[in-house]
Amino acid sequence: MMTGIVSYGVYIPKYRIKPSQIARAWGKEANGIEMSLGVFEKAVAAVDEDAVTLAVEASFKALQNGQIKPDSIGAIAVGSESHPYAVKPTSTTVAGILGLPEELLAIDLEFACKAGTSGIQLLSGFISTGKTKYVLAIGSDVAQSKPSDVLEYTAGSGAASFILGNKNTIANILDFTSYCSDTPDFWRRDTEKFPSHGGRFTGEPAYFTHVHKASILLLEKIKLKPADFDWAVFHMPNGKFPKKAAKKLGFSDAQIKPGFIVSQIGNPYSASSMIGLAAVLDIAKPGQKIFMCSYGSGAGSDAFVFETTPILKKFQRRNGASSLLRNKNSVQSQIQDKQMIDYSLVARNIINKYRI
Repeated sequence: MMTGIVSYGVYIPKYRIKPSQIARAWGKEANGIEMSLGVFEKAVAAVDEDAVTLAVEASFKALQNGQIKPDSIGAIAVGSESHPYAVKPTSTTVAGILGLPEELLAIDLEFACKAGTSGIQLLSGFISTGKTKYVLAIGSDVAQSKPSDVLEYTAGSGAASFILGNKNTIANILDFTSYCSDTPDFWRRDTEKFPSHGGRFTGEPAYFTHVHKASILLLEKIKLKPADFDWAVFHMPNGKFPKKAAKKLGFSDAQIKPGFIVSQIGNPYSASSMIGLAAVLDIAKPGQKIFMCSYGSGAGSDAFVFETTPILKKFQRRNGASSLLRNKNSVQSQIQDKQMIDYSLVARNIINKYRI
């Protein structure tokens, strides 16, 4: 059976802050920092928001957008590296709030920023084997970063939820593949509050190697080349890495533009490439091919090929995607619906959450 996306939903917190304001708060050079990073604002979760609440908001929208009843969902996976509990599942909490049936598979996934796309791969098997009608794959993060660390400039917040099925799909999954290795570019021990990173591993040995190899493996597998795709989405840790990776593979700036959301909301970790995919689906036309490659530190990448169906147009009309700025569910409308805040509010939230 062909597995595909039946519906999706995205939630982006409305609060925003500029990286230059963070730099000034710590007495660091702020001039030109946004241009250097390719990130001009990042989304910040409110004090009462976490990976659970973000996942719930995105999933409610996915159910509503697809007019899908919660009791038809047979499995849920929540990918995140900011699960509120070290020992207690996020997935069961989200399922309970959404009203999903208790007779379902609920799993938490963690693989840095590709935990959400790993959920898409794993749960697609439930659909292809006919085990259940629908599954729910979520990427949700309130990205962690140590105050004053370079990660704080880009670590954002957001969630994306995708409902998969084999009927009335808006985009079919034609194929996918993965590539991984033990490359220690980013980590956080269980007893530590904030992640650490090995700067010299971040670029070529980690992000670029895994994104490139996963992408090439899939392109060779399906016998397509970058020019055969209408759109492309890559994991967006900053504004420079995905553009460089896309160019090296042969994708153009025009192909990645619709899903390039990092410059406006930062890097919401597990939700990064998934929100980018949702942004593309907001504007895509039937019969178009979409390439997506996520990346998770540690390290690995998941690459996908999607092809949109005629039902996408009906889905977009029903959810107001033809008027993106008036549709509160679209990615661009949520990006535009923002409130700039002062760094003092962010610092207070960090102090309250981590008791530092």
